[in-house]
Amino acid sequence: MIRAGLKWMFLIIGTTIGAGYASGRELWQFFGHESGLAILLFIIFFSICCMVIMDISHKKESTQYLPVLKEIVGIKLTGVYDVMIFLYLFTTTVVMIAGSGATGRAFNFPYIWGIGIMIFALIILFIKDINGLLSVNQFVLPLLLGGLLFVLIMFTYDQNLSLFSHWHEQRNWTAAFPFTALNILPLIAVLGAIGNKVKSKGEIVIACVGSGLILGIVTYIYNNSLIQIADEILVYEIPLFAILKHYPLEMLIFMSILLWFAIFTTAASGVLGIVTRVQEFFRLPLWLIVVITLITMLPLTAFGFSTLVSYLYPIYGILNLYVLVRLLLFPLWKRTDSPPTS
Repeated sequence: MIRAGLKWMFLIIGTTIGAGYASGRELWQFFGHESGLAILLFIIFFSICCMVIMDISHKKESTQYLPVLKEIVGIKLTGVYDVMIFLYLFTTTVVMIAGSGATGRAFNFPYIWGIGIMIFALIILFIKDINGLLSVNQFVLPLLLGGLLFVLIMFTYDQNLSLFSHWHEQRNWTAAFPFTALNILPLIAVLGAIGNKVKSKGEIVIACVGSGLILGIVTYIYNNSLIQIADEILVYEIPLFAILKHYPLEMLIFMSILLWFAIFTTAASGVLGIVTRVQEFFRLPLWLIVVITLITMLPLTAFGFSTLVSYLYPIYGILNLYVLVRLLLFPLWKRTDSPPTS
């Protein structure tokens, strides 16, 4: 049970920590100053939402997200959110691919090289079906989280930063709602695809509470570090590099590799959600659907990573607030929607 719970926990974290999150760009877009309470609320909201999604997925033994979505938003709005999830997964996967290009450009490699490497790696991954993604998550994410925490804690220590000096200032607490909402929609798609593989409620609790706590702690320390370099963030497409400039080149290379893998795991999760939905309509091998999907994404990467994050993420965060409310109040909705017993 514990091993399975950790496997799903890493899948959840891998879906959430992508180019926007790991680079710091997404965190700065929503949080920044006076956001400690917002991050605490995010931990609570995120854990509850994941538990509801996984529980529905487990009960329905789903292999794609549509049955789970119907249960959450109701039959009338399923079509609307089905389209929205598909567009969300599509556009955020474009953001991940663009993030790969931006990471390569930080080392003076052509933008198109980073994009090409990402697309090639995704195709290779899905030749092994879903198990390939799960294996990569279990191997890469502990390294990524460990490396990211190490850098952030070292930066906090070197700069003599206080983690709780401004706890009494919490005017940005409402940021918890759009930030959680932004990250919930892809989880419906991904967790909806593995419902038939979840075996017990214990796995769900471990995965959801564990992922919420880990993401919350990393988010708090990361945001605290970004506040100290607020003036420099405008200059860097990837804010993490503004922190890493204080350390040797070897550290920059190591973290850039881990950042790329964070981008890769989220892109893979997005592609998983798309192709498991599309496979219902086209009887083609999984890897071939992946190839066709990625080819259609290529033109959109021209907009650039920071531009895509700054425009798309806040829009999706607001549009998904209804889903967030449905998930947080799910037991109440179900009681209201259920027909009265005679």
